[in-house]
Amino acid sequence: MTSHAAKDPGFEALVAALQTYFDGLYHSDTERLRQVFHPQALYACASEGSLTHLGMAEYFPIVDNRPSPASRNEERADRIISIEFAGPVTAFARVECAIGPKHFTDLLTFVHLDGRWQIISKVFHFDLHR
Repeated sequence: MTSHAAKDPGFEALVAALQTYFDGLYHSDTERLRQVFHPQALYACASEGSLTHLGMAEYFPIVDNRPSPASRNEERADRIISIEFAGPVTAFARVECAIGPKHFTDLLTFVHLDGRWQIISKVFHFDLHR
């Protein structure tokens, strides 16, 4: 990420959306997550050898029902690895975070609709760290 990119309002808005995403995960707060996920977003993972493929109606209750990392005083491991823009309304972010023993690499595709950046797909991998 260059200093030039940091001055771009689209870049800054995407970084702010990523912070909301990280905060939503850390606090298991689906109200925050709803601010950054498009209602029709895709959630997918194959780390356990089979495909997990959910829509937001299935994903958000999982978040609502798990203890938050914040409630366990877990150290935050949020990190933006890269951001790429495919145009003014499409972007891709590779980020890392952790929840309990799971350390995630998230590949997040964003669209800019209704005046804000929204995740339209979250494809991720996780490793277990004890």
